[in-house]
Amino acid sequence: MNNSTTDERQQQQLLLDMAIRENMSLIKHKLIVMSGKGGVGKSTVSTNLAYGLSFTGMDVGILDIDIHGPSLGKMMGIEGQFIQNKSEGGKLIPIEVNGLKVVTMASLLKDSDTPVIWRGPLKMSAIKQFLGEIEWGALDYLVIDSPPGTGDEPLSICQLIPETDGSIIVTTPQDVALIDSRKTVKFSEALNIPVMGIIENMSGLKCPHCGEIINLFKTGGGEQAAGAMNVPFLGRIPIDPNIVEASDSGKAFIYDFSNSDAGKAMQEIVNKIIEKTS
Repeated sequence: MNNSTTDERQQQQLLLDMAIRENMSLIKHKLIVMSGKGGVGKSTVSTNLAYGLSFTGMDVGILDIDIHGPSLGKMMGIEGQFIQNKSEGGKLIPIEVNGLKVVTMASLLKDSDTPVIWRGPLKMSAIKQFLGEIEWGALDYLVIDSPPGTGDEPLSICQLIPETDGSIIVTTPQDVALIDSRKTVKFSEALNIPVMGIIENMSGLKCPHCGEIINLFKTGGGEQAAGAMNVPFLGRIPIDPNIVEASDSGKAFIYDFSNSDAGKAMQEIVNKIIEKTS
């Protein structure tokens, strides 16, 4: 590689770093939603938190940095829509859904069956482009849906946005999920990212016939983990079949089922987040 090519790449990198700082400076609050393992409903929680913040009159964006398994395209009802247009400044314009600005890898792929076969450096590059080359504009909140675990994507986003308000950790009550959620707390602390709190998802199912609560995955474990790790507990969300239906059909559960137990629990968590960030 000749020196001129190296210099050009370094210059491009500097310009992108400047664009990231400029973009992020226009966003008041950045929230990273994380989980220690998959299957705990993290993307569902992320989507409904973003909707909940937006429905209070806030300007909100949601960024899906799960490069290999993006799910927001389906959950936000934007499958088949692509990020193509550019603003006057040459940046890509996010897709808007009910006032929410949405960016996901799913909107850059040919179809939902196309796999992304990338190593770490390419994923880091993509995340930097999501932060710096998207026309996010002035937002009250940017909710970042991170893939499970403590690998490349969450590490990259924490390093690129060190001034984030904090991480929100989603877990289910059973022991195997709680073990991983504690690792995620330690991960945030190691990177000097404040832990905004733990959410216990899938916490009990109300029988539709008798009204009795069935604890399919136990209950209370998330709150116990928060107490043991000395971090806030944001609340527990019960299992509701309508959450699945809303997610699969690209609808906002927190809005369409606001009077349900799960809908009310989600809104209480949104209110706590607003209180903590204000």
